[in-house]
Amino acid sequence: MGMTVRIGGASGFWGDSSVGAPQLVAKGNVDYLVFDYLAELTMSILAAARAKNPELGYATDFVTVTMRAVLRDVVAKGIRVISNAGGVNPEACAKAIAALAAELGVDVKVAVVTGDDVMPLLPQLRDEGVAELQSGAPLPARVLTANAYLGALPIRAALQAGAQVIVTGRCVDSAVTLGALMHEFGWSAEDYDRLAQGSLAGHILECGCQATGGLHTDWERVPDWAHIGYPVAECSEDGSFVVTKPPGTGGLVDTAVVAEQMLYEIGDPRRYLLPDVTCDFTQVRMVQQGPDRVHVSGARGLAPGPHYKVSATYADGFRCNGQLTIIGFDAARKARRTGEAILERTRELFAAQGLDDYTRTRIEVMGSEENYFGSHARTRDVREAVLRIAVMHKDKAALELFAREIAPAGTSWSPGTTGSGDGRPSPGPAIKQYAFLLRKERLQPTVLAGGARTEVAVPSGQEEVPSPPRPDTGGGCAPQEDTIEVPLVRLAWARSGDKGNNSNIGVIARRPEWLPLLRAQLTPERVKEWLSHLVEGEVTRYDVPGIDAFNFLCTRALDGGGMASLRNDPLGKGTGQILLAMPVRVPRAIAELAS
Repeated sequence: MGMTVRIGGASGFWGDSSVGAPQLVAKGNVDYLVFDYLAELTMSILAAARAKNPELGYATDFVTVTMRAVLRDVVAKGIRVISNAGGVNPEACAKAIAALAAELGVDVKVAVVTGDDVMPLLPQLRDEGVAELQSGAPLPARVLTANAYLGALPIRAALQAGAQVIVTGRCVDSAVTLGALMHEFGWSAEDYDRLAQGSLAGHILECGCQATGGLHTDWERVPDWAHIGYPVAECSEDGSFVVTKPPGTGGLVDTAVVAEQMLYEIGDPRRYLLPDVTCDFTQVRMVQQGPDRVHVSGARGLAPGPHYKVSATYADGFRCNGQLTIIGFDAARKARRTGEAILERTRELFAAQGLDDYTRTRIEVMGSEENYFGSHARTRDVREAVLRIAVMHKDKAALELFAREIAPAGTSWSPGTTGSGDGRPSPGPAIKQYAFLLRKERLQPTVLAGGARTEVAVPSGQEEVPSPPRPDTGGGCAPQEDTIEVPLVRLAWARSGDKGNNSNIGVIARRPEWLPLLRAQLTPERVKEWLSHLVEGEVTRYDVPGIDAFNFLCTRALDGGGMASLRNDPLGKGTGQILLAMPVRVPRAIAELAS
């Protein structure tokens, strides 16, 4: 048996539990510990922190909590650490780690990956007419951050320089894993099938416990949530890997769990675009090797495209959210009327003070289901509901006025009004994302290690990645015999995620023989109809036959998406659950098996 490299995924975002890294270091027998910290909003928060203090601008918890807890053991066990916690100031993060090491009396070599900052290029890019990826909009006037998603090659270079702890700024989430594998196995930048497999391993690890039972459709099967294990990928030189978790931990690793995570936040599974490789996940195979062990193989790779994706953030006025709880008969109708009254009153106050109208508003009545199930809602007559009002305005003073008008509802209008949260809401900047493409040769990734500065050569000038034919949306086998109606969840697992204003829903058949039945009924048209109150654009269905699945890409589905959305679920986390409630017709024999 060849060499195996064990990589533990200790963090899925800035705010993940502090138990991940200590658990993996103590029980995971890992060679590498990898962390993902950066979301678009995180970058703007870090930029604001750096503006106030040039020594900040990174995920401070990585140093003060995580590395403080594990650095001695990491050094003693020879574990190498790769993290994008550097945010907009990776040099300061590395400096803080070096200071921590000195305080703890340990010797560790720290490397920094830089070169993702696109801010110096913005004046030229504005003159060139750069356009936003989804909307085609021009570059905003006030950009807060602009960072390219770098790939794995700088991380490999840092490992080759002997670094034990590597801090990066923005990079694709899977690169922290792929860089380690390229270094350990000597994979070349043209070994696309292995790079695709390594990227898939990183994609499985990047969201932490989502690979070990977190967010699983069959949540009741997942034991011991409080002690859930963080994921470990046992990677082989041929690119195949086994997903598992530390012994004695909670959670669940099976093919359904891992399949859900593979489909999370991807678009066309035939063309998953990364800076190092274009991945085709349609023929991936997953085999249960034993309890909490899933073997994954079959990803294929093509050459990457000529661009980096750049994620920029910009300020666009201000936003504020208000909340009230309404109790008693007709709670949902009372809540909606309350929200409408607050907006009507504040609009009149704006006009009296010479203020413009809101730029956007949204009323949601949580508990009534109408926000996320639309005409399919079953709980309109709930006797307890939460009113949520989200608003945007170009003037902060207007939203301060709005914030003052939430609490008066407690004595003015609906009986049973209570629960205004933790006092008066506070307006804050409305930070939005702007994504565009940048040719790779316009950036120079660099590694700083041991006082040496090394520029990393990244292949550039590639051809555009060809788009495959539009997927076939037909086929399938409609049931011909006596049938009954059951919810989709009886036949499938599902998980949903976001990319900008688009949402994707991965749907995996619980049994391979049920796939034709699902194909006949889960047409793009029917999914669009079921989600019509949420999805403004098109729905495209992609086949993923290797795991008996479909991936549905829903465009313009998230009210702007991420920071631009006023929804309570701006990332589409619940969209998969909504689809699983859709009724499908099945033969009675299948319904009995699916009960």
